[in-house]
Parts: sequence; structure tokens; C-alpha cells
Amino acid sequence: MELRLANKIEAILYLKGQPLSIAQLAEYAGCDRSTVEEGLMELIDDYAHRDSALEVVETVSGTYSLQLRSSFQELVQTLIPVELGVGALRTLAAIALRNPITQTELVNVRGSGAYQHVQELVELGFVRKRRPVDGRSFLLDVTDKFYQYFQLEQLPHLLTADDVQELPLPEDQAN
Repeated sequence: MELRLANKIEAILYLKGQPLSIAQLAEYAGCDRSTVEEGLMELIDDYAHRDSALEVVETVSGTYSLQLRSSFQELVQTLIPVELGVGALRTLAAIALRNPITQTELVNVRGSGAYQHVQELVELGFVRKRRPVDGRSFLLDVTDKFYQYFQLEQLPHLLTADDVQELPLPEDQAN
């Protein structure tokens, strides 16, 4: 049984779980770009006419992803709640904006409480911690789960770690 290309693209988007370019889809589907574009348009049209919780969307950077419709975000928050304190959120923001950042740099920016935040963020799957071959400090970067959970395709790198450190917070929630 030969698979319909639109169904194959749907499976690829589902399995990869991240936005993919036309070139990537063509590579995974084993066909040329124009054929993938046709199959993708068919898939997008299929989803537009279905009563489905999912949709295929084109991102700002011209990649495509299979995602939950925005009308279901409250359900996501209910079923997959992430309880992060303000300090952990600020640490996550610092990691995301400098992505990647060494743990030493992060502690210089956020203070020693960042060690506990990093452990929590790694356990939740938002941050990956790895030791570079040539370095002494762990390298931290955000994972695909971070981008999916916060519905981001990428972060602008406009702020520096110093900017993140200076973000105002109520005094009782500083760390």
C-alpha cells in the first residue's frame, strides 16, 4: 500500500515534533521540493477542513509544524502544568537568551540559586546540561520542549544576560 504524500508529511511532522523546512521535509520524504510543497498544501488544506485539535502551520521563518490549535492551550496548561517559581523562570530566560551559556556565566548573572534552578529545569526537560570537551563549566542550552511549551520557534537575541539580571521583580520574589 503506497502512502499518500500528505499523510507521509503529516507523519514526519508528528514524529520530528519541531518545525521543518521544505528541504528537510523533502529529504525525509525522499522526494523533491516541489512535490513536497504540493503534498504540504494538500495536508494544510485537509486540516483546514477537519474538525481537529491539530493544525499544520507555517512559521515566520518559513518552516512548517504540526501543532495543537491555540484554542486548546488552556487544556495543555491543565494537563501538563509546569510550576516554575519566578527565580527559575528568570534563570530559564537567561539561559534561553544567551543560548548556549556556561553554568559559570549563569551563576555570575543569577547567583548561586541558579544551581538549584538548573537542576529543576533539566529535570523538567527545558534545559540540556553538557560538559564540553575543552571546558570546565557545564554548557547549558534550551531544548525543543522549551520551544514547544512556550510556543516559540526561536528567541530574538536582543537582550544580554546583564539585561535579564536587571529585569524588575517584586522584592519578595527576587530569587
